[in-house]
This record gives sequence, C-alpha cells and structure tokens, in this order.
Amino acid sequence: MASLLCNARIQLTDTLEQMQQGTLMRKVKSKSWKKQRYFKLQDDCMTIWYQSKRTGKTESAFSISDVETVREGHQSEVLQSLAEEFPPERCFTIVFYGRRGNLDLIAGSAEEAQCWVQGLRQLIEVATSMDQREKIDQWIRDWFQKADKNKDGRMNFKEVQRLLKMMNIDMNEDHALRLFQAADKSESGTLEGEEFVLFYKALTQREEVLSLFQDFSEDGKKLTLLELVDFLQQEQLEDEGTEELAMELIDKYEPSETARARHVLSADGFLMYLCSSEGSIFNPRHRALWQDMSQPLCHYFISSSHNTYLIEDQIRGQPRAASIEGYIRALKRGCRCLEVDCWDGPNGEPVVYHGHTFTSKIPFREVVSTLGKYAFKTSDYPVILSLENHCSMEQQEVLAQQLKTILGEQLLTTTTDGHVPTQLPSPESQRDSSVESSYPIPSSVLQGAGEAAPSSVGSQGTTLDGAGDEAPDMSDDDNGAEAEEERRRVKKDKETLAQALSECLVYCRSVPFQGFQEARSHSRPSEISSLSEAKARKLIRDAGNEFVRHNAWQLTRIYPSGMRTDSSNYSPQEMWNVGCQIVALNFQTAGTEMDLCDGLFSQNGCCGYVLKPPFMRDEETLFNPSDPGSWEGPGPITLTIQVISGQQLPKVANSKDGAVIDPLVRVEIHGVPADQARQETKYIENNGFNPRWDETLQFQLHVPELALVRFVVEDYDKTSRNDFVGQFTLAFANIKPGYRHIHLLSKDGTSIPPSSLFVHIRITEHRQD
Repeated sequence: MASLLCNARIQLTDTLEQMQQGTLMRKVKSKSWKKQRYFKLQDDCMTIWYQSKRTGKTESAFSISDVETVREGHQSEVLQSLAEEFPPERCFTIVFYGRRGNLDLIAGSAEEAQCWVQGLRQLIEVATSMDQREKIDQWIRDWFQKADKNKDGRMNFKEVQRLLKMMNIDMNEDHALRLFQAADKSESGTLEGEEFVLFYKALTQREEVLSLFQDFSEDGKKLTLLELVDFLQQEQLEDEGTEELAMELIDKYEPSETARARHVLSADGFLMYLCSSEGSIFNPRHRALWQDMSQPLCHYFISSSHNTYLIEDQIRGQPRAASIEGYIRALKRGCRCLEVDCWDGPNGEPVVYHGHTFTSKIPFREVVSTLGKYAFKTSDYPVILSLENHCSMEQQEVLAQQLKTILGEQLLTTTTDGHVPTQLPSPESQRDSSVESSYPIPSSVLQGAGEAAPSSVGSQGTTLDGAGDEAPDMSDDDNGAEAEEERRRVKKDKETLAQALSECLVYCRSVPFQGFQEARSHSRPSEISSLSEAKARKLIRDAGNEFVRHNAWQLTRIYPSGMRTDSSNYSPQEMWNVGCQIVALNFQTAGTEMDLCDGLFSQNGCCGYVLKPPFMRDEETLFNPSDPGSWEGPGPITLTIQVISGQQLPKVANSKDGAVIDPLVRVEIHGVPADQARQETKYIENNGFNPRWDETLQFQLHVPELALVRFVVEDYDKTSRNDFVGQFTLAFANIKPGYRHIHLLSKDGTSIPPSSLFVHIRITEHRQD
C-alpha cells in the first residue's frame, strides 16, 4: 500500500519522519487566542492533520497542494503582535492559495519550527513541480485516504461505494460491484495498492479520447511520428516545426521507454499530452511575456486594486478586515496599482484603514515595508500607488519621510531624463529601476480631483501621483453631501498639503476631469483623472469614441461607487472597451468581475500589463465600442465550441453528504455590446465524475481583440439558483484551436486539479472585401 500512499518523488528524510510522528504547537488567531494543537504529517506525505490537545478530536486537515508558501518569524500581523512574548525563531506562518486565511503557528522550540518550515518547503516544491500524471495520482491518493475509514490501507466494497459518492459518481450498484471484482485480482474482497489503481483506471476510461486517437492511428494501438504530425496539423492547427513538436511531445508524455525509442505515442501518452499545458486551451506562448513593453503606460491595461488593504467588505468585515495581507495577495496576483488610504494615527504615526468605519488600522510604515518586500516578486514592472491623503500637515511629513526612507531607490522621484515629463514612461523604462507611487498631489492640482490618483512603482523605485481614492468625482451627482464636504476639505488642503509629498510626485499627476476638449487643450500626458463607475458609464454612452481617443494618450482611473459597501464589483469590461487603463476592482471579492480581471491579466507573464489593441492606441481612431461598424476592422469571427466532456468535477461547497451534481456548462462572451452573449449545454443528471455533453455552441465576434471567454460549470437546480462548480476565463487572443482541455479554477481563482473540461475549438474568419 505504501507505493500508493506516498509520492514517488518524496525522499523520506529525518525531517519528514519527525513531522509524521507529530508535534504539539500553538495555533494563534490573536493576542488572546492561542491554543495548543497536535500537528501531524500523514503517511501520504501530502496531507497535514491537526487535532485539539484537550479533546484529541481531529479539528482539520489540509493538503500540501493548498499551501502557497511558508514564512518564517514574525511575518504576520498576529505574530508581530506577539513579538515580545515569543521569539521569531519559534514562529512561522502557513500561507494558502486564494482567499483562505493564513495559519499562524508557534513551535515549542526553534528546532521544531525549523523542522516544519524546511519540511513543508520540501513538500511544497514537490507539489508545485508535479506533472499532470502525478497530479492525478495524488488525487487518487487523497480520495483513498478519505474513503479508507479504518485506515488499514485497503478498501472493502462498502468503502468503495462511499468513495464513489464522494467522487461525484452515482453508479448502479451492480456495475460498481463488477468493476470492484474485476480489480480485486487477489480475490480478497478488498482493494489495496495496485488493485485500487486498476479500479480507478476502469472508472476513468476516456472513450472520447480513445475514439479520437483511433481516428489517426492505423493500427488503433499507437500513433507513429507521421500520424501524430497529421493530428497536430489537421486538428490542432500547428503550422510551424510540427515534426520537431511531435518529437518533443513523445519524449515528454509517452510513459513507455520502448515507445519513446521508436518515436511512437501510445493512447496513454496521447491522453497525457491532451491534459498537459501543451494541450490546454490557453496558448502556452502567451503565458510568458510576449508583448511589446516599450510603449507609454497609457497604451496598456493595468491590473488595479481598490481598497487594497481590505480582506473583507467595508462594513461587515471582521475586526481585522484591514490587513497587510490584502497588499501581499494583490501583489502576488500581479496587481500593479494599489490603493492606500492614509489617516492620522497615534504617536505621530499615520495609519491605513477605511475611514469612518470599524475596520482595523494598519501602520503606514508596515504597508510601505510590505510594498518594498513584495512589489516585484511576481512582476518587475512599475507599481502604481493610489494614495488617498487624509493626514494633517505633520503626519504628511511622516508619510513622505517613511516612503523615502523605507523604499529608498525604489521610490521614483525624478523623471527618466530629468526634465519635465512630456509623455508617460514605458513599463520597460521603469523596469528594475524605480517604483512610481501616487500621493496626494499639490493642493493647487488637488482641487476638484476625483478618487485617489494612482502612482506607480517600478522594480527598484517609486513615483507619486495625485488625488485620493475615496475623494469623490466632483462631476458625479451621486455623491451629494459627501462631494460638498470633500470640496471643503480640498479647499483647506490648498494651504496645508505638505511640500515633502508634492516633491515626490513625478508622473500620474491627478487632475479633475472637466471634459475631453478641456483635457486635449492642455495636453499633458503625465496627468490622470479618476472617475466613478457611474460617471464613466455616462461618458461611454454619450461620447464613446472621444473616450477611446482620450485614453490613447492619457491615463484614466475608474473606481467603484461609494454605495458598494459590500465591496462588490462593477463589470470591468465596459471600461476596458473604451481603453480605460486603471480599472480598480475589489480584489477581496470573488465573482465574475474578478474572473474577468484574472482572465485578462493571466497572459504576458502575469506582469500586470496587457498591451491594448492597435486601434485603441491611435489618437485619431474612429473606434466606438457601441458601434463596431464605425471602425473598419478585419471582419467578424465565428467561434465554434464543441463541449465534449468533463472530468472529476468538484462537489458543490456545503452540499449534503452523498449528493452528486447535475452539471451543465455555460460559455459567456464578454466584450463590446454587440459581442456580449452566453449559451449553455443541457445538464447531465447525477454525474460530476465524467459527464458527456457533446454539444456545439457558436458565437460571432465583431471585435475579438477585446473579447474575454468565460467557461462556467454549474450544478443545475430546478427549484433555485444553480450552484457554482468551477470556471476558467481567458482573452480570446490567447485561445488555441483544436482539441483542448480547460483546467477549471475555484471561486477564488485557485486550481482544482484534476477537474477539467474537454472541448474542440474552431475559429473561422470572415474577411471583409
């Protein structure tokens, strides 16, 4: 059974053996909540269980594949608050993917802490480097562990029946028994080791893939090199170096050494290729940095966060709803524009929080230190800080001093050529050199300004820009009394804005928006205006083409309505349709809007910058998203999607034990109004394990350059709203045609292997004469 339970790549070291014996540590949630828990690495070396010392009851478990990283020392707000009580060498933090909260732990000794830190890091490295076959094997091990109730390393038929329900399979008992008996080679009445693997393989037969394989295989048992080349050219539309690609795929995915030596691909190898990154719907070449990064900042869509410091909504958030974790999570997702709301704090130290609410307060110093540490781990292109200043003169001086002292050379304080800026710099010119950050601008510029003007941070420096995020757009009627109050504050700031802050301001100088003609008559590309979502929508309706032209030479930032106290999001697509670069979203709130954001920025090395299409970078463009006919594009494109099958779909969260989903697939097109569309398949009853749809959906795209395609799997419910199962979103430009797998993501945007959809994609161009 050990061969099944333990990953072959894991070398059982003394450290891992010690973790398997278990360790008593303190789990910490606050200064007052510190409880002892017994942590133990399971035999599979991929699962951690922990239980209460007092009751002995298993409290929770998590998989190593859920863990993103381990931080040593006082690297969380909770552990920092306990710094005087516990030394850093005994403390560490387990950080999970997605929006799951961190796990702060205090070991009994520095040696025990190091054992867990080093052991976890070793296992994380194994988990993150797994190929598709290893991920599936691990998935089998995880399910075996869950179903093997008595932990004897084998499963009887009753346990297998329970497993089938857990795996989203509603199977006839007689059929299940036949599969069980066929796999029980020892006739012991139980499955163990390789017998369970045989049972799993019988469950996961992919008839649709085998049929496709046999269409191109003369003998039905293998694909020769030339047969594989035919498949790649005819179905996958690979047109360059196809023979070399075929050789690479055989070497990489064929499990048999004999077959590899003969340059042939078996059915198993063919399936492995289709399940790999090369067989994914997402063009692997577009995963890496592939766009021109030497154009002005205004020519890019920029990944942007609103209320970055929040990890809950503004009103109902927990006491620690404001946290530096919000900045860390956003930066790790490639976000390049962050918001910082600054207020006077105790002892002359400014703090960051959502003003006039019960959210917790973060020292500004900690936010800047976090920025310096994490700004360039995911991307080394400029970061823009949208800094909203509510501080007194004295604490503004502290803001400036802390920015300069902590960030040092990372803070961009001069233009790239030392002269007054006549155009915005490129992301490339700020790479590995400076951070641009946006501060409250000089009062003379601040008057009437909208939300916090963004600033940017390059890889080694920071630049400031103007107004604050919550400062309302003065031309927006929705803000009423708040706008009037802000006018009074801005007037007062004319005399009280600290010179030290304005000296830091270089690019992205915030100005009030007073119309497209007014902006053009002054023609200062280094300025930026912030608009509420309502104001932006009105401009889109009334002057779509002018808005696109404006965004071809100047930055625009869009922020959510102040009425969104639940931290909900507006659709970013309508703002991208007119070329708005800085479309700020609540990263802490999962949903369709963040799926679109993640989908757009998952390309180009996840660097946080995506180059706008050529017709949106032309200051004389005729393009109007509300009227695609106004622009002479290449002609509409037909996107045909055959939804073939699904594999190992997850159960719905909080579903009843034994409940099996009824999955359907919906495909959504998000783009210009003429392209907005959605279609869905029928639902398949009681099969989340290997449903077959074999349905074809078709869409016509007039402006494919702006289109995002979202695949959603839901559990059909005839009496209430369907439940979310998984999704995957990508830009149309990143789609690979042919037979492709779509690897689904959770509501949080994290992967849920091996859950996937199998589809066929055809793209047909209709050229205009």
